[in-house]
Amino acid sequence: MSVEQLRPFPSHFHLKDLTSVTAPVFEFKLNPHQEEAALATNAWFDRRNVYHGLKKKKFLSHRFDSYAGMSFPDADVAHLKTCIAFFLWAFSFDDLSDEGALQSKPDAVQIGVDISMEVLRNPDAPAPNFPYAAMLHDIWRQFRSTASPGACNRFFRAVESWMNSQVEQARNRATDEIPSVEDFIILRRRTIGGPIVEAMVEYSLDLQIPEYVWDHPILQEMSKAVIDIMTWPNDLCSFNKEQADGDFQNLVFCIMIERDCNLQTAVDVLTEMLAQRVADYARFKSQLPSFGPEVDAELARYNKAIEQYTQGTVVWYYYSPRYFRGQDVSNKPEIVVPVYERTVPAEESTAPPTPAKMRSIVPSQLSNLKNFAEARFKLPQLSVRYHARISLLLVSSVACLLYVSYMSFPALPPLSSRTAFSH
Repeated sequence: MSVEQLRPFPSHFHLKDLTSVTAPVFEFKLNPHQEEAALATNAWFDRRNVYHGLKKKKFLSHRFDSYAGMSFPDADVAHLKTCIAFFLWAFSFDDLSDEGALQSKPDAVQIGVDISMEVLRNPDAPAPNFPYAAMLHDIWRQFRSTASPGACNRFFRAVESWMNSQVEQARNRATDEIPSVEDFIILRRRTIGGPIVEAMVEYSLDLQIPEYVWDHPILQEMSKAVIDIMTWPNDLCSFNKEQADGDFQNLVFCIMIERDCNLQTAVDVLTEMLAQRVADYARFKSQLPSFGPEVDAELARYNKAIEQYTQGTVVWYYYSPRYFRGQDVSNKPEIVVPVYERTVPAEESTAPPTPAKMRSIVPSQLSNLKNFAEARFKLPQLSVRYHARISLLLVSSVACLLYVSYMSFPALPPLSSRTAFSH
């Protein structure tokens, strides 16, 4: 399916209060330590130099600290700091490929992924200069300090899967390819970072749950359902912002194309799908078997925590200015949202840096992959003239050396009898 199959967008659309859809099953609670944890974590984020000036101010205005306070309500201060840091890292890296200089550039995204994965594979190595990987380095160190070995393994695998999904989604953007609804739901569970979230919830309370429990079919189905429930409201709240940024990797657009329907119908269909998924989760939870008193007690804490995370996530979608551009959307059974106009980035008409050029950058010298890409977009002509001059200088130097060699060693055999170099 292709973006070209989308029907024209209307001037506005109606969106039901999604928090009311999830609230009957998912509890909402606030963490009392949010402000204390946010002060320390924001200072850490400043030191990592990811954003500067107005861009940093805009990014932090999305209140990821509040998101963590809504999503990890029972975490202590130390664990909540790591949870806030996790959000700052995840959203900044996600924005780098979703709307930043690396949008629709899978090869460039892959480089950032490779650098970041080295952090997980070699946790005792110094933090890299690439700021997104440096943030992950710090988070991984804190995570490993208290989490169980099983939680650490799940976090590693989940981050690897999420990173790979970022590359896959960037490849879809580059080709304007829209997956089927079924395929996108599976991919979306990875791109939303659902398994990472589950590991973070486990870490936030230092839960001790045996490995075999996670493999039970009912828990597997509960996991899929809860990830869909935290993901589909994101697609409903974010697709307007994303289409304005030129990003159509969203379940709303998959439904529009697959069902050949208009925007409002797709929004209503996905809202109904969400309500059904909430019912699915409640049904699966009622079928959960007993694993013994101690394990049941830990699992009950986990289920409560993942439910609180999910409801906190859905509430934050409305609370944050990230998706509705300052529109008052609180405490309303339904909102009318204007469809945003497309904003074309300046880089869109300029060729991206080649993969070979990107890979020539040594990771230790890569202070910011995004800034590098932006600089390459802004100065293409200067770069060409510079390389032309260097090439002319090298050709002249070689000619001089050949002449000197010829004059100094007149007895050299003919060129045809020498061994040529091969590159």
